[in-house]
Amino acid sequence: MDKPTNLIEYETMLLGRHVHMSARSKRTSAELDRSAYILLSRLHMEGRPMSIGQLSEAFGLDASTLNRQTAAMMRSGLVERIPDAEGGIARKFRVTDEGTRRLEEARTELVAGLDKVLADWTPEDVAGFAAFLKRFNTDIERLDGRIWPRP
Repeated sequence: MDKPTNLIEYETMLLGRHVHMSARSKRTSAELDRSAYILLSRLHMEGRPMSIGQLSEAFGLDASTLNRQTAAMMRSGLVERIPDAEGGIARKFRVTDEGTRRLEEARTELVAGLDKVLADWTPEDVAGFAAFLKRFNTDIERLDGRIWPRP
């Protein structure tokens, strides 16, 4: 465990566990499952409706998986399927007002949780940690060939 990448692997495993357990322990009105949260975030950041094919390319997931996820989100009123404004054959998914509201509520709750965890950190440490996470994620995206839109 003395190699730094071994330590990073172990700590990211724990981070994933903490995030998963925290999400399971909280039952709120804004509750979104992990796939809905990520899909809504992507559609929101993309700023335009996306088809199953575009989502498949963006996430590296097969169409059947995305069809199941988007169908569940439509039943929950989080997204709606609309015709392609550019005249394409494929219908696209757009975040509904309810989807936006629940995404914003969920994000607010997650940020509040992070604020508690980081309460004793200096603003410089928080900014530095955010910068390293961004660098880590953008390097993963670069190697994977799937860049995530950012504000």
